[in-house]
Amino acid sequence: MTRTPTGTSAIRRVRVDPLGAAFASAFELPTAGLPRLTPEEWVRASFEDVPVTVRELFRTGWAGVLGLRLGPRTSRRHVVGWRVLETGPGRIALEARAPSLTVRNVVTLDDARLLWATYAFYERRAGRVLWALAAPVHHLAVPLLLGRAVRRTA
Repeated sequence: MTRTPTGTSAIRRVRVDPLGAAFASAFELPTAGLPRLTPEEWVRASFEDVPVTVRELFRTGWAGVLGLRLGPRTSRRHVVGWRVLETGPGRIALEARAPSLTVRNVVTLDDARLLWATYAFYERRAGRVLWALAAPVHHLAVPLLLGRAVRRTA
């Protein structure tokens, strides 16, 4: 569990319905005492409000290792290259595709919590192998990035 510096919130890994994906994981952040941001603002704060070297390191891993096809860095229809599938007051869904897998990040927000869920769909056998390499990094990165966003917006 990763604690924010204020000690009022904790980011923790939780179970989530895989919704047909081969892999699903989620992190939960209680929102009591946090700024009222939209899911899109939380995602942008987590992925875009980081040092350029960190952002480029992630893009290199997503595109170079996983083979995800990323869109333009500066497009409002993308978040660090991830295509925005849907966005609204309580939810944002991002997607990136590769020949061997499709990955979705879905962030939902209600009065009590923010839930960041990631789903990996294997298009080919290699997708399972690639995601097995990425999953440990993913499980470290999401709480760290989200925790950084909490500290920067608090």
